[in-house]
Amino acid sequence: MEDPLDLRGLKCPLPAMLARKALGKHACGSRLVVLADDPMALVDIPHMCHREGHALEGVTRHGVYAEFAIRAGAARPEVAAAPEEAAPGRKGDPAAPHPDPGGGSPRRH
Repeated sequence: MEDPLDLRGLKCPLPAMLARKALGKHACGSRLVVLADDPMALVDIPHMCHREGHALEGVTRHGVYAEFAIRAGAARPEVAAAPEEAAPGRKGDPAAPHPDPGGGSPRRH
């Protein structure tokens, strides 16, 4: 088992930021243990895991610090959904014809 990422002594937002950076270097499914004593880490690290697609397997309190067991990428979908192709004329499609701001019909002089 790999040594834990010891972030004790660091204050918000560093524990969550450094845990995120470390998890980005881990293979999907690998486990990382993070140690942090900043009280905000109890909020920030679980939030980061949820936002980034990592599975927080457990949090253990050890007096003044907490131990976070995180599974890298375990909450990410297996296959990323392909972006839907925009149909012509669809709102937001830059190639779509734009309606005439003057009411839609050509003016005749």
